[in-house]
Amino acid sequence: MSIDVNNESGWEVDEQAVLDVARFALDQMRIHPLSELSVIFVDAPAMEQLHIQWMDEPGPTDVLSFPMDELRPGKEGEEPPQGLLGDIVLCPEVAERQGKDAGHSMDDELHLLTVHGVLHLLGYDHAEPEEEREMFGLQKEILQAWRSQRARA
Repeated sequence: MSIDVNNESGWEVDEQAVLDVARFALDQMRIHPLSELSVIFVDAPAMEQLHIQWMDEPGPTDVLSFPMDELRPGKEGEEPPQGLLGDIVLCPEVAERQGKDAGHSMDDELHLLTVHGVLHLLGYDHAEPEEEREMFGLQKEILQAWRSQRARA
């Protein structure tokens, strides 16, 4: 799995952990091992510009996903397609604030947001209640499995 991580935010982040959780999530979703993903950390002004440009909403947001080849999760027993997943853009400043509000660290919030971004790239959404239950349930399941694996290592 080719995952490029680029920190343009000016914030110190655990890039390796974000890379690890992204790789774990993609493995769990049975994405072809030769697929490509880009994760970019940006500051709040850059995220606000992207948020306005792509979502027509003011203010910085926590995560944006830009799918490329519209890959979907692989099915058991089938060879998954290979391709470009796309870009996940994360804002550590917003993640820090949200983490504090939720009672956990910025790093924990970035891990959650990375999985959230991966799921968006794979076609998951949370606009409707049923979609939200599915996406957030899967997000929780992936994060718990990753944390459990990490604790054993």
